Amino acid sequence: MSVRGADSLGKRAAIAGIGATEFSKDSGRSELKLAVEAVHAALDDAGLTPSDVDGLVTFTMDTSPEITVAQATGMGELSFFSRVHYGGGAACATVQQAALAVATGVAEVVVCYRAFNERSGRRFGSGVQHREPSAEGAALGWSLPFGLLTPASWVAMVAQRYLHTYGLTPEAFGHVAVTDRRHAAKNPAAYFYGKPITLADHAASRWIVEPLRLLDCCQETDGGQALVVTTTERARDLRQRPAVITAAAQGAGRRQEAMTSFYRDDLTGLPEMGVVARQLWRTSGLTPAEIDVAILYDHFTPFVLMQLEEFGFCAPGEAAAFVAADAVPLNTHGGQLGEAYLHGMNGVAEAVRQLRGTSVNQTEGAAHVLVTAGTGVPTSGLVLGRDG
Repeated sequence: MSVRGADSLGKRAAIAGIGATEFSKDSGRSELKLAVEAVHAALDDAGLTPSDVDGLVTFTMDTSPEITVAQATGMGELSFFSRVHYGGGAACATVQQAALAVATGVAEVVVCYRAFNERSGRRFGSGVQHREPSAEGAALGWSLPFGLLTPASWVAMVAQRYLHTYGLTPEAFGHVAVTDRRHAAKNPAAYFYGKPITLADHAASRWIVEPLRLLDCCQETDGGQALVVTTTERARDLRQRPAVITAAAQGAGRRQEAMTSFYRDDLTGLPEMGVVARQLWRTSGLTPAEIDVAILYDHFTPFVLMQLEEFGFCAPGEAAAFVAADAVPLNTHGGQLGEAYLHGMNGVAEAVRQLRGTSVNQTEGAAHVLVTAGTGVPTSGLVLGRDG
């Protein structure tokens, strides 16, 4: 992948299977067990067996190593295994890694997975508790002593600047929360199934770190999600309609840090997502107007607005009105605010359902779906499309 030209990966691989556990606040089982359940479900969805798999991809923050998952699920030999760094920024990159492997013949069937007890076990929202000495940790040393200890506090700094620059109020973020919860309310798999909210509910929710309220912050979830990637040709012969990987990209911006990039020239955007956007548009040949559904990483509402602007759906400062107008179907599964926080992997699964025509909030005729991964960190994105 080059930041200067289109790549040749597009349409050579597809997602052929998706599978998940239930999404809960207390799974009652190990993270390895969650991973195994999700992987088995994804393989069954594709009409494959563990013996068909020869590659695995996950996140660096996962506690279930590839070889352990392979053993526990009954897989055989592996010819490819990989992990992607930067938390939620890895979600779409796991699919990119798998696509690279199958497109080049390094592997034939690769499963991407993410499983954690993020609510009953380690809670990322609790912030920095302990960190071994590292260059990444040293960067946090410029923020932690001043009270910026949690993801919400790091995002709040950028969100406050965004509101100031464009003359907006925190209600701007509420449109994202209301949209996500409206979709979650119709999704039986969502934690907030049957529980929509209004802008008044958003405004009444307690402050977490101004200008972020409780309803601006994603859930903490126990669960697992897995995806099966193979060549487009093989996917056509399997159980489900393929979701073709039209384009895949990773991106890190200049002066990039992990969540604390406060020393850039401008704090009103997400340059790392701008890198991803340019690569996806260049490789896919598509424009924002041709995207039928947008599944945008929503650990915090302000960064959804900034993503819409980075991708060119609207001008800077106009994303709140864009969302309020329902200008593009957004996070039709309910997002991480409404369905579950699985580091964005459940968003990829929703994109696949939209292309199959099986989403509970189906967009008629959906042919091109944009999916993004974590924001504020080095990140990734996908454009998925129908086959043919």
